[in-house]
Amino acid sequence: MTAPLIKLNNGIQMPAFGLGTYLSTEFDGYKYTKFCLENGYRHIDTAYFYENEDVVGKAVNDVIASGLLKREDIFVTTKLWNIFHEPELVEKACRKSLENLKLDYIDLYLMHTPIGYKYTENEELLPKDADGNFIFSDVDYLDTWKEMEKLVELGLVKAIGVSNFNSEQITRIMENGSTPVVNQVECNPTLNQKKLIEFCKARDIVIMAYSPMTRPHYYEKDKSLPKPAILDEKVKEIGQKYNKTPGQVVLRYLYQIGTVPIPKSSNETRIVENISIFDFELSDEEMKFMDGFNTGHRTVPFNACKSHKYYMFNIEF
Repeated sequence: MTAPLIKLNNGIQMPAFGLGTYLSTEFDGYKYTKFCLENGYRHIDTAYFYENEDVVGKAVNDVIASGLLKREDIFVTTKLWNIFHEPELVEKACRKSLENLKLDYIDLYLMHTPIGYKYTENEELLPKDADGNFIFSDVDYLDTWKEMEKLVELGLVKAIGVSNFNSEQITRIMENGSTPVVNQVECNPTLNQKKLIEFCKARDIVIMAYSPMTRPHYYEKDKSLPKPAILDEKVKEIGQKYNKTPGQVVLRYLYQIGTVPIPKSSNETRIVENISIFDFELSDEEMKFMDGFNTGHRTVPFNACKSHKYYMFNIEF
């Protein structure tokens, strides 16, 4: 099964489902990216910060070399990391990602967060002071965005977007430059982001959903956390009605509320199951039930960045 295509606000098309690759490194990153492309996936999400662009790129290139797919069949998303927010570093960082991926262009390039970190000579990804606190920069993300716009003009990327931005930050970008095509955020039944989805949809911005299953292992360790929908008995029953797993029900819910889910998996059976959500539809009653899991709890709250002036979760959405 392959995902349908959606048209972004700059006219290009993006598959409405993808593979997340956070923590997929070395051989696993290569093996499962290649497996996904061989089994219907056409959208791969990576990032400079994940330190796996090289193996993801090798998988993409090997599948192309095999003749199974052409470059234009595969949609690759990667991200500008926080240490490269200085305007003079943006193009350099993009070219580093292209070199890692061994690709001529990136389909979608996202600003990973609105928060900049201090750039160091050894390009430390998480620069910290003697007390273990992040060393931030105060670069205005608008200045970073203006340099990202130039990457499109240079032909290095097809489209640009943001990640982990709130509604006010998106508005500020739009008032001072081009409209992002995508905002990639944590989104799952526990944090369904409906207000942000509605806000972005009104501006023709697509929400990509990372951590779509929440992180069930967090709940297993700490039962005071909200119970993930994937572990709920009623969700299991809904799945049985359609001959689907609880995970497929969760992903279908996220698709129906208007997001592009990008689940990560290193299990071949689940990889195939995850994308097999386009042959059934949840009823209005079932959607309403799934809405009931929303508590607003974040599994990725960026707490270490709360002191930064561009911290993004101080407002509702």
